[in-house]
Amino acid sequence: MRKIFLFMDTVVNKVDAKGRVSLPSDYRAIVKELSTEIVCYRSLSSPCIEGCLEETLDKLATDIENATDFFSETQDNLTNLIFGDAKRFVFDSTGRIVLTEKLLKHAQITDSAVFVGKGRKFQIWNPQNWEKEEARIRREALKNRPTLKAKEDA
Repeated sequence: MRKIFLFMDTVVNKVDAKGRVSLPSDYRAIVKELSTEIVCYRSLSSPCIEGCLEETLDKLATDIENATDFFSETQDNLTNLIFGDAKRFVFDSTGRIVLTEKLLKHAQITDSAVFVGKGRKFQIWNPQNWEKEEARIRREALKNRPTLKAKEDA
């Protein structure tokens, strides 16, 4: 039976002058259990970095192929922006990865980073930007009050 993994929690870690940042210990445990590396790329929708295991990116590739025509502009654009931008990161013996200048610049990260668990993936944010985004998300959730409907018995 396959073990379930989920990236959870919100953790702030320091980023040094070389772009090194420690993955939260819970995230490292998932990576050690299931892989040896993570994959990161610039978010398509927010000023943050998306991170996941390569297996999750493989599922995304399948989903994109199944949802779009193989030679479509939509597929080309998505695959260029995600896979053309993605980079594998192996963490060192202290649990750190070295984020690229391109990723740091996109997320406006300088001396600290916020890791936000999102289930099968996580995001890395500039702390001030995450604070604003979290407040926006909470306002929307309170305004819209999403509900989950129970399945009806057949």
